[in-house]
Amino acid sequence: MRIEPETDGVSASRNHLVFAYYVTGHGFGHATRVVEVVRHLIMAGHDVHVVTGAPEFVFTSEVQSPRLFLRKVLLDCGAVQADALTVDRLASLEKYSQTAVAPRASILATEVEWLNSIKADLVVSDVVPVACRAAADAGIRSVCVTNFSWDFIYAEYVMAAGHHHRSIVWQIAEDYSHCEFLIRLPGYCPMPAFRDVIDVPLVVRRLHKSRKEVRKELGIEEDVKLAILNFGGQPAGWKLKEEFLPSGWLCLVAAHILQETAFGKNYASDKLSGARRLRDAIILGYQLQRVVGRDICIPDWYSNAESELGLGSGSPSFQMSEQSSLMNSFTEDFEILHGDTQGLPDTLTFLKSLAELDAVYDLGKNSEKRQIRERKAAAGLFNWEEEIFVTRAPGRLDVMGGIADYSGSLVLQMPIREACHVAIQRVHPSKHRLWKHAQARQQAEGHLTPVLQIVSYGSELSNRGPTFDMDLSDFMDGEKPISYEKANKFFAKDPSQKWAAYVAGAILVLMTELGVRFEDGLSILVASTVPEGKGVSSSASIEVATMSAIAASHGLTIKPRDLALLCQKVENHIVGAPCGVMDQMTSACGEANKLLAMVCQPAEVIGLVEIPGHIRFWGVDSGIRHSVGGADYGSVRIGTFMGRKIIKSIASSILSRSLPDATGFNLDELGDDGIELLKAEASLDYLCNLSPHRYEAVYVKMLPEFMLGETFEEKYANHNDPVTVIDPKRNYGVIAPARHPIYENFRVKAFKALLTSATSHEQLTALGELLYQCHYSYSACGLGSDGTDRLVQLVQELQHSKVSQSDEGTLFGAKITGGGSGGTVCVIGRNCLQSSQQILEVQQRYKAATGYLPFIFEGSSPGAGKFGYLKLRRRNSANQN
Repeated sequence: MRIEPETDGVSASRNHLVFAYYVTGHGFGHATRVVEVVRHLIMAGHDVHVVTGAPEFVFTSEVQSPRLFLRKVLLDCGAVQADALTVDRLASLEKYSQTAVAPRASILATEVEWLNSIKADLVVSDVVPVACRAAADAGIRSVCVTNFSWDFIYAEYVMAAGHHHRSIVWQIAEDYSHCEFLIRLPGYCPMPAFRDVIDVPLVVRRLHKSRKEVRKELGIEEDVKLAILNFGGQPAGWKLKEEFLPSGWLCLVAAHILQETAFGKNYASDKLSGARRLRDAIILGYQLQRVVGRDICIPDWYSNAESELGLGSGSPSFQMSEQSSLMNSFTEDFEILHGDTQGLPDTLTFLKSLAELDAVYDLGKNSEKRQIRERKAAAGLFNWEEEIFVTRAPGRLDVMGGIADYSGSLVLQMPIREACHVAIQRVHPSKHRLWKHAQARQQAEGHLTPVLQIVSYGSELSNRGPTFDMDLSDFMDGEKPISYEKANKFFAKDPSQKWAAYVAGAILVLMTELGVRFEDGLSILVASTVPEGKGVSSSASIEVATMSAIAASHGLTIKPRDLALLCQKVENHIVGAPCGVMDQMTSACGEANKLLAMVCQPAEVIGLVEIPGHIRFWGVDSGIRHSVGGADYGSVRIGTFMGRKIIKSIASSILSRSLPDATGFNLDELGDDGIELLKAEASLDYLCNLSPHRYEAVYVKMLPEFMLGETFEEKYANHNDPVTVIDPKRNYGVIAPARHPIYENFRVKAFKALLTSATSHEQLTALGELLYQCHYSYSACGLGSDGTDRLVQLVQELQHSKVSQSDEGTLFGAKITGGGSGGTVCVIGRNCLQSSQQILEVQQRYKAATGYLPFIFEGSSPGAGKFGYLKLRRRNSANQN
C-alpha cells in the first residue's frame, strides 16, 4: 500500500483507498464478477477506477456511486472466436500482438502516468498482463484475481498454430510475475507464473431472480436437472449429443443461446425442441477442481523457456505436472509425520531420491566410480524401521555488505534458490547399519559405541572423499569434549576428508556450547545444489542444514539466530575459516524474495527488506574458485583489525595529550561532546561504528598504508581478532582494509534507504553506483580478480550502450561478492525481459573471452528457519529390510 500525505487531490489513507481494477477484454464474464468485488470495495468507502473494454452498463446497472470511475481502454483481446465454441488460435495470437505487443512501450508509459495521477494504492487485474508490469514500474503493489491466465491459454494456441508467437507467452508470464500474489478462483487451470496463491470461493454476480423465477421464464420444469455449458472459446469439433445426458438432465449451452437469441429465436416456447434437449452431465473443458497428480501438463517448451532465454521469475522453474508426480512418488513411500515440503521442487527431488535409496541402481558404464560409491554407501545408510529427519538451508547472494560483516556493518543478503538438504537418522548402536570397516573397528574394540556415518553427494566435482565415519567417542577427552583446536587438526590430517568438518563439527559445537551428549549413532546424507567455490555460501548452507537436522532429531529447540552463531563457530574454529556471521544468518533466518537486513554486532536482524517489483538481482559466476580460508581474505581481515587497533590507539593518544601536534586537536577546545566522541572511538568495538567523516577528519592521515606483522606486534601487542593469527614476516595492507568497512557500512545504509524510495531511473542508477563503488573498494583491498573485473566491465558496457541509453537502461550495477578474490558477481537491474536477455549476453560474452560459461544464480527460497524440518517414516518398513 502506498500512503501519501494529504493534498488537495485524492490521496490514500488507511480509511480511504484508491483501487485501479483492470478487466480483460475477453467477453463479459470477467466484468460481471468484477462488478461484485467493486461493489463491496465501494461499500467499504473506497474509490475504484475500472479499466475495461466492456460496455458501461455492465457496471452502472449494478453500481450507482460517485466512487466508481470507468475508463474505456482495451489492453488485451482474449480469444478470437469463429463462433461460441470455436477459437481461431492464430488470429488470437496476431490480435494480441497488435493490441498489446506492438504498442507496449506507449501502453506502459500511459498506464504508469495514469496510475500515478489517480494516486492508486493497489492495482487489481482480472487478468490483464500488462497491468502488473505497469504497477511495478509505478511502484505500486498489484494482485491478480482469476481462475486462468493468458500465458497458459496462449501456450496451447502457440503449440497448435503459431509457434513463432511463443515470445508472447514468455512476456505475459513475465508481466504476471510482477504481481504480489494471486487470488485464485475455483475451476482454475495451472498458472505457473504466480508464486504466491490464496484460494477463495466462487465469485459471482448477485442474484436478481429466484431459482423458481428463472426456471419459470425459461420454461424448465422443477424435475429437470440442469447443467449449463458455458465454456466459450474451447476447441471446435465437440459432438454434443442428446444421448450423452442421463435421464432427467438438460444442458444449456449459454453462449449458443445468446447467439441464437440475437438471431431472433424465441426460447420461451421452443427451448426444448431438437438438439437443445441434450443428455450430457459432463462439462467439457478444464476441470472444475484439480486433483493432486492430475494437473494439466504445461508444454515442455514453455517450461524450458528459463534455460533457453535465461529467464527466471517470468517462467516456471519446473512443470507443475512434474511436481505432482514427484510428490506422489514420495508419499507412496514415506509418511510425513511433521513439517511441509512447501512445494519446493528441490525438496521434492531430494525426497524422491531418498525414497529410491534402497532400490537397485543401474548407474551404467559411464558413471563415475565415486558416484557409484556414493550411491552404494547411501543405499545402506539408513535403517528403514527408524524415523528420518530432513532439513533444508539455502546459499546466499551477497547484495551489499560482504567482508564488512566482521567489522560490524549493516549487510543486505538474499537467500538463493539453490540449497543443501540433509537427511539424518538417530539410531541405537545395536540397530545401526554400519559399513564393513566400521563394523570391524567395533569388533576390534569389543563393545558397541555410537558411530557417525556421513555420505556427501557430488564428491566427484570437488575431488573429495564421498564418505566419512568416526566413533563419536573420539570427540571426547575423558568427561569433556575435545578442544576446537584439536578438532581442527584432526580434520586437517587428510585433505580428502577435510570437508567432513563442516558436518561433524556441528556435533562438537553442540557438545561444547550446549552440553549435548550423543548416546545414539547418527547416519547423515548431505546433498547440496549450492555450487562450491563460487562465493554463495555453500559451506554455510551445509552447516545450517546439518545443525538444524541434528537439533530436530534430538528434540532441541534452537532459534534461527542462535543456530547461525553456533554454525559460525563450526566454520571459524573447527574448519578454520575466518568468516563473519552473515552467511549463516542468511541461510538460517532469510525469507524468499526478501533481503535480510542485519547489523553484524554480532548478529542483530533489523528486518526483512522487500525487493521492489521493478528491481531484480542476479548472481553471475566468474569461474574463479573462491575460498574464505584463502590467504588474501585472511590477510585483509588482519589488516582491518590492525587498522581498528591503530585508530583506537590514536584516539587514546589524543585524549592523553600525547599527540597534540600530529592531529591538530586542541583538547581544551573540543568540549564535552568532542571528548565523549573520542572516548567512544578509543574503545571502538566495531570499525563500522566510526563514521566516514570522522575517519577522514581525524585518522586517515595517521594510518600506514602497509605494516609488517612484527612491527605491529612490537607497537600494539595484538590485533584482538580471535580467529586470525598475524604472521610476523608478512607485510599487511592497513589503510585500504580499514577504510573499506567504514565506507561500506555507509553505502549499505544508503542502498537500503534507496530501495524504499520512489521508483525512478535515478533510483536504479544510484543503487547500481553503490554496487560499483563497493566492487572497486574490494579491489583496493586486494580482493579483486580478473574474472570478476571482466564481468563488472561487461555489465558497464551494456549499461552504457546506445540501446540501453535510449531505453533508460536495464542493467545498472555489479559488484564482487562475499570474501572476494573470485567467486560470483551480484548484478542489479530492472525486472524485465530485456534485463534477462542482457544477463544472457553477459554470460555469452564472458564465455567468448574466457572459454568459461558462467553459472547464473536467480530466484530465491526460504531459509532454514522458515522451512523447519520434515519428520518421515517409511511406509511398510517391515518389508524394506
